[in-house]
Amino acid sequence: MDKPVDQRAWLLVLPVLALVAFSSIIPMMTVVNYSFQDSFGGNEFFWVGLEWYRELLGSERLWSSFGRQLAFSVVILLIEIPLGILVALSMPKKGWLASLCLVLMALPLLIPYNVVGTIWQVFGRADIGLLGRVVTDLGFSYNYAQDAFDAWVTVIAMDVWHWTSLVALLAYAGLRSIPNAYYQAAKIDQASRWSVFRYIELPKMRGVLIIAVLLRFMDSFMIYTEPFVLTGGGPGNATTFLSIDLVKMALGQFDLGPAAAFSLMYFLVILLISYVFYTVMITMDKDEAKQ
Repeated sequence: MDKPVDQRAWLLVLPVLALVAFSSIIPMMTVVNYSFQDSFGGNEFFWVGLEWYRELLGSERLWSSFGRQLAFSVVILLIEIPLGILVALSMPKKGWLASLCLVLMALPLLIPYNVVGTIWQVFGRADIGLLGRVVTDLGFSYNYAQDAFDAWVTVIAMDVWHWTSLVALLAYAGLRSIPNAYYQAAKIDQASRWSVFRYIELPKMRGVLIIAVLLRFMDSFMIYTEPFVLTGGGPGNATTFLSIDLVKMALGQFDLGPAAAFSLMYFLVILLISYVFYTVMITMDKDEAKQ
């Protein structure tokens, strides 16, 4: 006869489940309810079914925002992941210099999002900002408030400055977990620096790099505060990403039904792409381990 399973451990989990339900599930159900209804004021709602979803899927505005958002996330990953690995490889492995580098690398991560946007808003101004003044003095026409390309470059530079430290710290943690015996064996075999990186360091960092890619993709795909403070989504709609477009729809136009449908589609896209990223990388990791 099987021994009865003690279920009292669930009593410890119930407070967490209640908190998650209150802070996540209930608001999510409210958004789902709004996405199927329309409101004409006075807190009166009318059932419209899938109308908002069909309207958004055929909206050029949505697809334009999605294209800008996807392009931004791809560019961010292509810059921050290699740069973070390079910084981690350049950091000292031990001693007080290693501690100092870790502290300095962590500083940008401690700055609030709105402060980051404000810093770069001033930093990029041609009249008082260091970046804007230097670029202008070099003979380049630079104005992130009026030129779409300048706005894009500034937003990307801001995000790289803010978040490359996270990738570097994760990669550094992966490097520090490699036993010294691997390096000794490579030295005996007279392996080149590239061979050490290719066959020892990169495979051992694969796990933390998967985490870095997932974190940076999800965060960059949901970015809002920094570009909103810096450019307000402009000039025009050049930096109007999905999150900014959603806020404009929900608060600026007060279209609760379309905004609710928009937010659910936004959530599902992030969930789907993150799942694809995770599945592909785990598969690659398993194939590498078999070899």
